[in-house]
Amino acid sequence: MSVAPLNRTASSPHRGSVEVATLAALYAIYEVVRGQGNATAAAARAHTDWIVHLEQRFHFFGERAVQHAATAVPGAPTLLGIAYIALHFAGTTAFLVWLYRRHREHFALVRNTLIAATGIALTLYVVFPVAPPRLAALGFVDTVSRHTKVNLSSDVLGSFYNPFAAVPSLHFGYALLVGVTTAAIARRPVVRALALAYPLVMLLVIVATGNHFFFDAAAGGLAIGAGYLISRAVGSARREPRRRAARGSAVLTF
Repeated sequence: MSVAPLNRTASSPHRGSVEVATLAALYAIYEVVRGQGNATAAAARAHTDWIVHLEQRFHFFGERAVQHAATAVPGAPTLLGIAYIALHFAGTTAFLVWLYRRHREHFALVRNTLIAATGIALTLYVVFPVAPPRLAALGFVDTVSRHTKVNLSSDVLGSFYNPFAAVPSLHFGYALLVGVTTAAIARRPVVRALALAYPLVMLLVIVATGNHFFFDAAAGGLAIGAGYLISRAVGSARREPRRRAARGSAVLTF
């Protein structure tokens, strides 16, 4: 079976309704698969302990200090909690709409990167369950539940997601993709500066709320990087037959 139709589908943007349906289906699959994790708390915390020891070995275990500093600022815990709940979805959605409407030539590459990175993340959630800091009994506070009245550990929310799906952090991975892509194609310097700041803001949000370690964020960045390479490979696989055909035409016409 030829993969050419698949390459054509993956390498081109489609009608807005098709793209919305595709990304909505991706998100639904992500939530369903992510919620199927059956790891025990003991296994997830063992992996968390490994991450903490690794960070301590290389002297960048500073998440508790970040959370303590953030909670010392009046109003910051509430703001960061709201940002954790809303910014990931709203920021990514706004970026994709802007990219599709204003820079559609880049949309397929970004869409495919998201799909590939999400697939990588789902695989890791199954094979390497990790408890987030707020569930690891390490002295972190669940600031989202405490300050926004949204209990992330409730039975209701727990039925929709896997609490031990912390590595990689797609909150940070998606933010990195949004920031780097926007900075690369935006014309206004202020927009580029804000775009580059966006993943740093997301890093602060996920760490200060006790939802991720720095390691998780790094893993999210690597997942996006791997997704980008896969997406580029898909695009190259489609362009290569065109280049061969063009070279053949040039020989014949010569």
